[in-house]
Amino acid sequence: MKILKSILIWLCFIPVAILNGGLREHVLDGAIGEKWALPVSGIVLASCIFLITWLLLPRIGRIRMKGCVAIGLLWTFLTLLFELTFGLAGGNSLRELLAAYNPLTGNLWVLVLAATLLSPAVVRKI
Repeated sequence: MKILKSILIWLCFIPVAILNGGLREHVLDGAIGEKWALPVSGIVLASCIFLITWLLLPRIGRIRMKGCVAIGLLWTFLTLLFELTFGLAGGNSLRELLAAYNPLTGNLWVLVLAATLLSPAVVRKI
């Protein structure tokens, strides 16, 4: 039951990520330029993931550290599957999708994945 509840928490990340993308495209790009909008957006999304986890994970009940690691791995897998599936369905090539994993381009998608992976364990420690 805790895994199912953790998936429901992960589902909360999706609309936040979509809104974050809209914020980047419609506000940040114009305000601070594309060069800075992408990394700022990555930091904002990673922070939102930690915040959602901090607010909702305790509602599942007591979880051991091993369970938090499992939840982080599950969330990361679901995120990668979601990005790959909808990225390819949206007409992006695999090369375009993999380019997001290069932080030298300003894209901090790796930070978002790290937040997704680590937030359950970090929240448990807090």
